[in-house]
Amino acid sequence: MVSTLVPVPFLDLAEANAPHADELKVAAARVIDSGRYIMGDELEAFESEFAAWCGVRHAIGVGNGLDALTLILRAYIELGALDEGDEVIVPANTFIASFLAISANRLVPVPVEPDEVTFNLDPSRIEAAIGPRTRAIMAVHLYGRLADMPAIAAIARRHNLLLVEDAAQAHGAALDGRKAGSFGDAAGFSFYPGKNLGALGDAGAVVTDDDVLASTVLALRNYGSTEKYRHAQEGVNSRLDELQAAMLRVKLRHLDAANAARRRIAARYRAAIVHSSIQLPDAGDEATHVWHLFVVRSAQRDALREHLLAEGVGTLVHYPIPPHRQQAYRTLRHLALPITERLHAEVLSLPMAPYLDDERVARVVDACLRFGAP
Repeated sequence: MVSTLVPVPFLDLAEANAPHADELKVAAARVIDSGRYIMGDELEAFESEFAAWCGVRHAIGVGNGLDALTLILRAYIELGALDEGDEVIVPANTFIASFLAISANRLVPVPVEPDEVTFNLDPSRIEAAIGPRTRAIMAVHLYGRLADMPAIAAIARRHNLLLVEDAAQAHGAALDGRKAGSFGDAAGFSFYPGKNLGALGDAGAVVTDDDVLASTVLALRNYGSTEKYRHAQEGVNSRLDELQAAMLRVKLRHLDAANAARRRIAARYRAAIVHSSIQLPDAGDEATHVWHLFVVRSAQRDALREHLLAEGVGTLVHYPIPPHRQQAYRTLRHLALPITERLHAEVLSLPMAPYLDDERVARVVDACLRFGAP
């Protein structure tokens, strides 16, 4: 069956930004007129506003989410808390950026299987993976759901391990009033355009309550310098520019409402998609999930995707190949990670964005319900 209705794309960034277009244009004009485009007032203001929103003391704007994670680990090496060859526990089913940040610092990723219900790092499996060179845990809040941070933090404390949050998909996910980014020693955020808080280009941030770590990341992102032409470390150029900071300041003001809209859409999907071949994601406590992605599972994933495409519904697979099966990490291919591999073979992301109206949500639901129908 080929749908004759207007398609429902997986994501339309122009439509996502349209409600804020006037504010974004005013902010862009302000930056253009300022004549200052890097390390100016917009960045300083965004860093202050985002830190306060996350409930931490420091936010340091950087070039992207991968740089945020990489610079956290690099800073810990500079401070002597990590050394080359140390191991970092990481969920096996994450996006490859989590692994890349670890190996870029000549640290060793140790993949651990996720919980099949939450898709997040399974605390019950962490301690078995801790070895003599383990120095840190990287907890990823996958798809927008907060990992079990109380349990993971307790393990980190018990074994004197650093705890880093990969919060790239979880802007606003919270537990008991504490937001993602405020549970670990530091956290990395991505503001890639499709994120819950998305820039109009690449952007990221490190957040932390650690004053020394914050000052180290501040220097590392700017060629290792806090004073012009004086370089204490071998740093990089990874600065969140003024234009993106201004865009993010606008969109941060609307983020709570956008997350609430995502929760409403997720609730409709969960209530209405009742199909024996489609397994719905667990919602958890409402505040713990901000639904960056609405990810279903199906043993017939590829057939379901083809069916939805024919019905005019866009989908994506996040992610088709787990990191330990990628060519880049061929040294890890010997690992037996059956839960991870099963998830990567079954997951499918349905359209999820604050702008989706009732009609389009209903179209996605109806298309799912018709899967397999004669």
